[in-house]
Parts: sequence; C-alpha cells; structure tokens
Amino acid sequence: MSKPNIDTGSINTWCPGCFNFQILAGFRNFLGKEIKTEKQRESIAMVAGVGCHAKIYDYVNLNGINTIHGRVLPTCMGIKIGNPNLTVYGFAGDGDAYSEGISHLIHAARYNLDVTFIVHNNQVFALTVGQPTSVTEKGYKEKTTPEGVVLPTLNPIKLMLSARAGFVARVFADVKQIEWILKEAKKHKGFKFIEVIQPCVVFHPDKGYKEKTYMLDSKNHDSSDIDKAMKKASEWDYDGIDKKTKIPLGIFYKEKRKTFEEQHWQLQKLMKKKKSWRDIKR
Repeated sequence: MSKPNIDTGSINTWCPGCFNFQILAGFRNFLGKEIKTEKQRESIAMVAGVGCHAKIYDYVNLNGINTIHGRVLPTCMGIKIGNPNLTVYGFAGDGDAYSEGISHLIHAARYNLDVTFIVHNNQVFALTVGQPTSVTEKGYKEKTTPEGVVLPTLNPIKLMLSARAGFVARVFADVKQIEWILKEAKKHKGFKFIEVIQPCVVFHPDKGYKEKTYMLDSKNHDSSDIDKAMKKASEWDYDGIDKKTKIPLGIFYKEKRKTFEEQHWQLQKLMKKKKSWRDIKR
C-alpha cells in the first residue's frame, strides 16, 4: 500500500518569498511523518479562514472546510462535535483571529477545545493590500491610515494566558520551528494556540524580526508557571522593533486540564464508537 499523498498539486499563488511557504513546508513535513495510511489521513481535518494564510487549504490534501472570515474556531468546534475523534488543525491570519474572530478565540481557549490553532501573524490584512490589524504597531501608514496607526497593539500571548489557554506558544516562520512546535502540540490534550511571526514581504517586510528572537528554552523558562509566562509575554508588545527588542519564542505555558470534549458525556459516548468520517450518517 502506497503512502497517501498530502500534496494537492495545486499551483501556489503566494507572493515569491512569502513566509507562508515556510509554514506550509513545516506542516507538510510534520504530516509526512504522521500519516502512513489512508485511514490516518482521514483521521485529520483542517480549517482555514479568509486571507493569504487561507491558501494553505489548497495545498494540503486533507478533509476540511475553508470557512468565512473570523470563523475558523467555531468551524473547528463544529467538526469536533460532529466527530470528536478527529484531529483538527485550524489556520487563521492575525486579522482573521485577532479582529473578526477574537471572541471565538477567547472562548475556544476557555472551553479548552481539543484543536491546534495556528495564527499566521504578519501584522496586516495582507490580502486586502495592507490595512492594519489589532497587532499592527503605532505609526504604521497605508491608504486607510495616512497619518499612521494611533491605537495600542493587542498582545495575543497575554490574551491567551488570561483566557486560560492550556498551551500557548509562538515561533518564527521557519520550517524547523514549525515542525518542532507541531510535534510538541501533539503531545498536549486541549486547546493549542500557536502564533507564527510571519512578516509580509510586500506590506509589512521583515526588518530584522528573526534576529531579535530567542528561544525560551535557552533561558530555562518554566512553562508551568503562568506568572513567568506572562512576564515573558510582556517583553514584546508587537510595537515594532528597535535595538533593545527581544522577542521570545517557544512554549510560554502548558496546563493540563479537562477538555471540552471530556466534559460532555455525549461526546465521550461518540468517541467510544471510534467512528471515521465515512461512518457518519448523512
């Protein structure tokens, strides 16, 4: 039996040099080691929203839904309620997750829904030519903000810690980092929040972001201590970079607690049936 092909063969239309290629490669590398049979491929589903990130849905051969703007997480939740045995990956952009979909993000963390949520953060609405999002730094200028952004940025890591997300992480758009963090997330049961710093080569170029990063492991960070996690999250507030900027990467916080699925007997009963998507009555 041949190994399932996870590449759809679709022509990639991301801009040349886009960091989304790195995210895609890392995800494919991870899946390539996870999926050995067609049954394993069918046990995984993916959801994407609207934005440049969402094209990843076209390039990975998995069942799933390309949903509307800001609604990645409720769609993930619907899939898990329909078949809680599925492993679900949700992909969103920073506009998708932190603007239109921010209420869903907060409550998915509260519910501890057992999904992995990956946010491609380039700090702009890139698909609609560069409007600011909730994490765009003050002073950023484009056609809708000719005098520059004046609002303070949102810090998604702090937000997720405050919302009791059980797994909070951030990496740069690097193939090895993506693959590594997905492996770590797989070990955790519950809501996995992974932000990927992904500079937009057109509207929000990399001005040395990667050079300003460091791994939390290198500082012996205790990921079980929420106060220390919050302190590390405060080191960078998405407010641009300068000579003093330090951007921590890695796992900020991990907490084991009951998942949404474990707290509902109906879903537990459904999980025991070990149904694949082919067994679900239409």
